[in-house]
Amino acid sequence: MCFELLGGRMLAPYFGSSVYVWGSIITVFMLALSVGYLSGGKFSMYQPNLTKFGAIFALSAVFILPTIFFAESIMDQVFEWLEDPRYGSLLASTFLFFIPTAIMGMIAPYSVRILTQSKDSSGQTAGFLYFVSTLGSAIGTIVTSFYLVLWLEIREILWLTFGIMIVAGFIALVVGRYLGNQDELAGMEV
Repeated sequence: MCFELLGGRMLAPYFGSSVYVWGSIITVFMLALSVGYLSGGKFSMYQPNLTKFGAIFALSAVFILPTIFFAESIMDQVFEWLEDPRYGSLLASTFLFFIPTAIMGMIAPYSVRILTQSKDSSGQTAGFLYFVSTLGSAIGTIVTSFYLVLWLEIREILWLTFGIMIVAGFIALVVGRYLGNQDELAGMEV
């Protein structure tokens, strides 16, 4: 949600903040998330582990970098092609936000796969993750809209988001390696 709210702030100088612009941003994020959910679900079928899970976080962080470095030049170019706020904002949103958001969308289904212990507990696991995800989105929305935009520039908030994603990926990688080493040690003891 932080990334989505920043999208509105980033597009406003070029296309305004009308319902068209917000409609474009929401559409792109919803489509990207749906692609991410589908991709993450498929990816989770192939030997899911925390190392791959951490890689999803790191990859999403890497794909935030073009938004940090090239957002203004991308929006300048799009604005030259399409001044219409409806289609210009839709195209700019797609260029800036689709790929990182799709990759972030992979996290939820991959999390369900990693945390599910059995078929009987899959609904409870998914429900808990949706609860945590929605609560996190609400907190992220409030923190971003009430505080971060007052204290930091957009680029600084994007760097903060990048950093959080990298740290989360690193933690998953370290925990995955630790648990993998524990499994190897347990296999050696048998």
